[in-house]
Amino acid sequence: MDAKGRMAMPARYRERLLEICGGHLVVTVDPDACLLVYPLPEWEVIESKLVQLPSFNKRAKSIQRLLIGHATECDMDGQGRILLPTLLRDYAGLSKKIVMIGQGKKFELWDEEAWNDSQEALLGSVQDDAGELPVALEELSL
Repeated sequence: MDAKGRMAMPARYRERLLEICGGHLVVTVDPDACLLVYPLPEWEVIESKLVQLPSFNKRAKSIQRLLIGHATECDMDGQGRILLPTLLRDYAGLSKKIVMIGQGKKFELWDEEAWNDSQEALLGSVQDDAGELPVALEELSL
């Protein structure tokens, strides 16, 4: 990330992002202290589901406020960069060195140090076999 808060999208994703969304992206916060980057059409699907959550459920309302309230449209410029707003950069503690992780229909943006720390914790929990495996994963074969 440069001093102005611009992040260059990796070259291998630029062409595809231009095809599927014309370079129109939405960046929002994630409860895990990283940022989520969606192609605009994918974000519209998520947003539609979020607004349908029950308005009297406090947890649902908190998630709506967090994700929708911080959602910011960011368009790729001619060099394939997006400008990450200061508020979002501060939320995720992003410094010059960031990590972008593909997650299917979205990306996660992490501060490099935070990403490394989270991976150590994740590997530890997987090795400890902590927690129940979601039903959808029980039959997954890799």
